[in-house]
Amino acid sequence: MDRYEGFHEFVRARQQSLMRTAYLLTGNPHLAEDLLQTVLTRVASHWTKFTKSGNPEAYARKALVNQALSWRRRKKIELPEAELSELAEPGQPHDEATVRRLALRHALAQLTPKQRAVIVLRFYEDRSEHETAQLMGVSIGTVKSQTHYALSKLRALTPEEVYR
Repeated sequence: MDRYEGFHEFVRARQQSLMRTAYLLTGNPHLAEDLLQTVLTRVASHWTKFTKSGNPEAYARKALVNQALSWRRRKKIELPEAELSELAEPGQPHDEATVRRLALRHALAQLTPKQRAVIVLRFYEDRSEHETAQLMGVSIGTVKSQTHYALSKLRALTPEEVYR
């Protein structure tokens, strides 16, 4: 039996979804690729264990969150912060949806790593508080408080039009 039997199929099936999550966690496409590559390497090294015990995607998602938080702590990786004035050139017409998306991206870059992870897991991936707590390795109370602080910060940093 091949040690990696099923791994390539798993990657083909889940790579895009995992990449979107990695991008949302880092805010940078290059860091997201590095993050996903690091996590998939770990998944591959323990593949036989995952095929016996169950859900490799759950491990991969938890590893994405943990690795993103670890990188930000250890390496002090800064997320790119483009000023909205730089993104929207004067005199150029801009779609309202594009301006809202840019404003939200800018605001997300201002969140702490845990706040960003909570927002990504709770609202992008539509995870419950319990699932988010398990994926992040924190208590449900921490998920609730980080969600509260993150949403408050997002509301303060973005114009009201973003929420329409």
